[in-house]
Amino acid sequence: MPRTPQRGLRRAGIALAAAGVAVLSGTGGLVVPTAAASSHREAPLIAADPAGDNTDVYAFVSPDQPDTVTIVANWFGLQEPNGGPNFYPWATDANHDINIDNDGNGKPDISYRVTFTTDDRRGNKTFLYNNGPVTGLNDENLLYRQNYTLSVSHGANDWRPISTGVSAPSYTGPASMPDYGVLRSEATKTLPGGGTVYVGAAEDPFFLDLRVFDLLYGGDLSEVGTDTLAGTNVNTIVLRVPMKDLALKGDAKRNPVIGVWSDTERRTLQLAPGTATPMGDFVQVSRLGNPLVNEVVVPNGLKDAFNSLSPSADAGIPAVVQRVTDPELARLLEALYKVPAPATPRNDLVEIFLTGIAKNAPTLDNTPAPIQADLNSQILNADADPKAFRPSEMLRLNMSVPLTAQPNRLGVLAGDLQGFPNGRRLADDVVDIELQAIVGAAQTGKLVDALATGDQVDVNDVAFSDTFPYVALPAPARKTSASAVPGIAPAAAQSQDTGMSWMPLAAGGAAAGALLVAGGGGWLLMRRRRAGDPPA
Repeated sequence: MPRTPQRGLRRAGIALAAAGVAVLSGTGGLVVPTAAASSHREAPLIAADPAGDNTDVYAFVSPDQPDTVTIVANWFGLQEPNGGPNFYPWATDANHDINIDNDGNGKPDISYRVTFTTDDRRGNKTFLYNNGPVTGLNDENLLYRQNYTLSVSHGANDWRPISTGVSAPSYTGPASMPDYGVLRSEATKTLPGGGTVYVGAAEDPFFLDLRVFDLLYGGDLSEVGTDTLAGTNVNTIVLRVPMKDLALKGDAKRNPVIGVWSDTERRTLQLAPGTATPMGDFVQVSRLGNPLVNEVVVPNGLKDAFNSLSPSADAGIPAVVQRVTDPELARLLEALYKVPAPATPRNDLVEIFLTGIAKNAPTLDNTPAPIQADLNSQILNADADPKAFRPSEMLRLNMSVPLTAQPNRLGVLAGDLQGFPNGRRLADDVVDIELQAIVGAAQTGKLVDALATGDQVDVNDVAFSDTFPYVALPAPARKTSASAVPGIAPAAAQSQDTGMSWMPLAAGGAAAGALLVAGGGGWLLMRRRRAGDPPA
């Protein structure tokens, strides 16, 4: 009988679920500093290249098609909606990749790649993005358009185009685009074999208070409760794919666990007056699996290197692995707020971010896995080779966990096994989940009351959709109610603990890392055209 993750999921002994409904009645207490937005400007080099910065990855069982998985991958964060006249184009000299590892060796077994070309009709005639209301993707008033090609590879650089389309444009406002929902509908395409894809703009689904950088929330914990990303947009690729297309050997019953991450590859540009010529090979310049990893785990001197590496290299970088087994954030919380840091090495965090959760998950010091439950490690896949397993940072999802009837924003910590760290849903509260994990809630089964209020941002500022592509329509203006956009309702009507009828609230992360930019793969960012500049 194959070892399947579901066999241990309902056991009361799962430490992550032991907190139960205590999460919903958590008392007040200290409000503590949290991390930066998930991979928004997380490393020095990528901060100077926002179009290449992949900001968040979500992976969850599709609520309206439970035999499929939806992956949301975002780029170009912190978009001010009024930021014209060039707004927020996709990078045309980059590969935007979504990777799936289904056997646990840290290498992609299936990858989806989206590349873009630009059709800029403005020339020397106008500075406008559009010169009248845009009612469809082919409207002659839309002067700046981007076309994409979606390709797939099965681990051997064997890229095969499977779809082409037109990206939904940046949202320039209600006068220019009176119904963005129509544009999104036209930009949603059916894929061969039953999949679906959307490429275009969306409201940034990540929610948190970012004022941690103002001397830890104002120096007196007074600066909390504001969603810093409210009213900002992102460029998003949303893929809904049949489970069989992602599972090892195409068998989602025997092999239900997958690992997911996104990356960006760039080519160096040779600049001369009026020209920008791509040269050299593509190199990886950004990477995102679990949220908040590069921000709060990897030290500043290693952040650019971490962005350059494949997950398969993570366990071989002692300087970064040590940041997981002895996390800086736990020691900081102890020093500032007297919350005791759990004893090291933190093999519970190794399970959450490097190996997935399983009773026989390999720990880095060969001690028993501290979270004794079978949840979301690829080692649980019946056809996986345990000898080839490699600890590596990625977002892991057990596709066999049934849909949750009453989602909880704290995910697995609150007994909701469909939530983070088992994948990541749009409404999982990443900041609060991660803070609890850092101070040991996953291994004790008890929430830390002192951190119960977190950053006091528990829900997105606008509601998510219950149909594909699930993300909210792009915001019309910074900090403005999204109710001004047709089809969007304010999130205030949502329950803070359940969000929508099917999705809990978001994910958390802290993981392992990487070092050393591969020799000869130098990425000369200072020589590259900025994404907002007009084509040469």
